[in-house]
Formats: sequence, C-alpha cells, structure tokens
Amino acid sequence: MRPLRGIALKIGSVLMFIVMSSMIKATAQHIPPGQSVFFRSFFTMPGILTWLAMRGELSTGLLSANPLGHVWRGSAGTLAMGLGFAGLAYLPLPEVTAIGYAAPLLTVIFAAIFLNEEVHAFRISCVAFGLTGILVVLTPRLTVLRDGAGQTEALGAMLVLGGAIFAALAHVFVRKLVQTERTTTVVFWFSVTASGMSLVTLPFGWVIPTPSEAALLVSCGLLGGLGQILLTSSYREADASLVAPFDYASIVFAIAIGYFVFAEIPTATTLTGAALVITAGIMIILREWKLGKDRAAQHKAQTSPG
Repeated sequence: MRPLRGIALKIGSVLMFIVMSSMIKATAQHIPPGQSVFFRSFFTMPGILTWLAMRGELSTGLLSANPLGHVWRGSAGTLAMGLGFAGLAYLPLPEVTAIGYAAPLLTVIFAAIFLNEEVHAFRISCVAFGLTGILVVLTPRLTVLRDGAGQTEALGAMLVLGGAIFAALAHVFVRKLVQTERTTTVVFWFSVTASGMSLVTLPFGWVIPTPSEAALLVSCGLLGGLGQILLTSSYREADASLVAPFDYASIVFAIAIGYFVFAEIPTATTLTGAALVITAGIMIILREWKLGKDRAAQHKAQTSPG
C-alpha cells in the first residue's frame, strides 16, 4: 500500500472528471446530450483497451460472467449520464456538482432496498442530513413563482437530480457486478452499452459539431477513460476509506473552473448545501472506517493463537 500515491491518483481522477464535465458544458448549447454521451463513451474505450494491453489482461479483462448485469448497469448509467449532461446546459458547474452528491447518499437507500444491506440509525441519520443539504441547493431553483429563466433553471435542477437518482441505481448494480467481474470489465462494457444506447437518440437531432466542439467531445472520452484508470489505480494503492473523501475535492475544482472559464460565482445556498452533503458523506466514510478497524481487530483476536 502506498497511501499518498493512492490519494494523488484519486485527486487526479476527480480532476479528470470535472474537466470532462466542463468540456461537455462548453458544448451543451449546441450538442444534444445523447450525442455527448456517445462521444464520452465511445472514445473512452481506446484508453481502457490500451491499459488492458499494457497490463497483459486484454484476453481476460473483457470476459463477463454476467452479461445481463452489464445491461442493467449500462442502462442506468447511460440515463444518469444523459440527464446530467442535459442539466449542464442550464445550471452553473458548481451547482451541478453539488446536486450530484445526492448519488452516493441515495445509493445507501437503494442498497438497503434492493441488496438487503443492513442500514443502522447512524447511517440513516447521515443520509437524511446530506439530503437536507441537497434540498438547500435545490430550493432556490424550485420556488413556485418563477419567471421564464427560473423555469429553465428548475428544469436543469430536476435533470441533474434525476441523473443522480439513476447514478445511485447504477452504483447498486455495480456492487453486484464486482462480486464476479473485474473493474476494467465493468468499465469497458459500460462504455459499449452507453455508446449503443446513445445511438437511439440519433434521429432526435444530432448535429455536425464544429472542429473545436469535436475536439472537446473526443477529449471528453479520452479524459473519461483516463479518469477511470486513475480511479481504479487509486484503490489499488490505498484503502477505499482513505481515498473516498477526496471525491469531494470536485467542488473545489468545479468552483475554480466555473469562475475562470464560465464566469460562474457559486451562491451561498450552493456552498451551504454542498458543505452539509460533504459533512454527511465524510461522517459515513469515517464510521465505516472505524467499523472496519473494529472488525479487523475482532477477527485478529479470534484467530490469534492461545
């Protein structure tokens, strides 16, 4: 284990995904979300295949024992991506990032419902606390009396929240898949599924991108693949409980890119809501870390001689 290297890789992956989102946002006024999903997914595959080839795992890394599971995971993940990309056209990048934090919280709820995972009062309280933060972010967008611009922003908020819901469902499917599948297998077949599903939107208004837009869209796919590789590598170098909190570095990157690239200044409600969600997430992670240490100590005591 090399914890500092793991942290650096995780922060690198978070940065890749935020830069990718900013590129999607830069093209969102002209490029339909389904078309963006195609570029994001299709151009991820070369990076994954190259990485597998470098590791000597190309012949085995793509084999699946659960093809139907990949279909379910791919369907939920594609809808999550498409809705999130659509929302980027209407909302500032930091706000989209903050609302997206609902996904890991909702995953706790869905895991209890669909996977029968045991959820204790502490975790339920943290989820409720975090969802309160999401409501803080959403409330200004969902006020009943809105003008035309406000209605557009409300639509964006609902799209991003819908994306977070489907992302949480995708996380639940991934939890089942990783019991039998390699991480790279899950990532690759998701890219295949998302690329195929995005083509369904072709009759609904795909456009010919400008050279600069095409460059951004292809870069999104390449960065997405690189981000997945960095993310996977980070969990090989350090415990998940150590690197997981660095997911929330995304709000820092989102604020910086939003300000310098899109001239977006996050509101006080966005920052307050994000702080509540981050606090709830870190509390859950710390709790799981402590429980993991307690279980390890208990197991060691039970297996030690004498």
